Amino acid sequence: MHGGRRYKLIQTLNWGRKYIFIFIIFDTIPVALFYFLGLNWLSIPWQPISLIGIAVAFYLGFKNNSSYERLWEARKIWGAIVNVSRSFAILARDFIHNDGTIVELGEDELNGIRKRLVHRHVAWLHALSIELRKLMSWEHNKASDQEFRKFHGVEYSPEKLQKLKDYLSVDEYTYVMEKGNKPSHILSMQSKDLMTLRTSGPLEHFRHLEMQGLITEMYTLQGQSERIKKFPFPRQYATVNFFFTVLFIGLLPFGMLNVFANQGIDWLIWLSIPFSVMGSWVFWTMEMIGDYSENPFEGMYNDVPIATMATDIEIDIRQMLDEEDLPEPLKFEGGMNIQL
Repeated sequence: MHGGRRYKLIQTLNWGRKYIFIFIIFDTIPVALFYFLGLNWLSIPWQPISLIGIAVAFYLGFKNNSSYERLWEARKIWGAIVNVSRSFAILARDFIHNDGTIVELGEDELNGIRKRLVHRHVAWLHALSIELRKLMSWEHNKASDQEFRKFHGVEYSPEKLQKLKDYLSVDEYTYVMEKGNKPSHILSMQSKDLMTLRTSGPLEHFRHLEMQGLITEMYTLQGQSERIKKFPFPRQYATVNFFFTVLFIGLLPFGMLNVFANQGIDWLIWLSIPFSVMGSWVFWTMEMIGDYSENPFEGMYNDVPIATMATDIEIDIRQMLDEEDLPEPLKFEGGMNIQL
């Protein structure tokens, strides 16, 4: 996610520089044919083109609004993950004690249980953020996109799951790595551990229900994240929007010819090139914004910064246990102020 006040103009232009060059070449061809070869039939009345442009603008607005809704929903889900993580850490710290337990435990043993629960939750956070970086077939996977992910360290790699060793026991790590949906099975272990603490350890019945309710909420939030990740913005809308935008951009220079050719001054016809390029750039940039906003977990510059949020949550909840060997917050990367 870009974390500055706004993208700079040069960054925005650089984002679509390849297409700007294409627009310049494409928009110059009909003007040159019209001016040097006298192909006046290339001049198309502006009215039908403007009609198509209005339709495309409405469709772009619909797509961008829908893409923004997916992005904002993903951010709200992870905002809820922040809240449930803090709540779980507080309850793990305050509910685990000797009141009502059959066999009293020492304070070191109690602290070990609290730490085990909180660290296992941290493992869930990191496992979920790593799993959500898996690339789906409809997400952006060009060479430049892959380079961007590698540069910022957000590309998916199974080796990144070794990070979970820092938060799980050897047996737990082995168990999780044998499973498919690793975050789900970490929560399963968490639930099983809570039940063990309820039946034979320092966790009273009603407090167990309270903590188990948070586990259920975590499953819900994970499922909501996976729904956005694994169900794309409907392809029929994305496909038609792309075709309509290309159609309008293809017709635009011919309509501009008609506008500037009727001014009575020969050289004004060349002004249709920059105006066609600007019009094409505006519509294409709107299409790209929607296209790059519809997949909020793919590891690009307009995503929800789930790796940063997972690290920030870890620092926060481990400080609740007065731990000191904490990771450093992830900093903004590069000149674009990118949060991971």
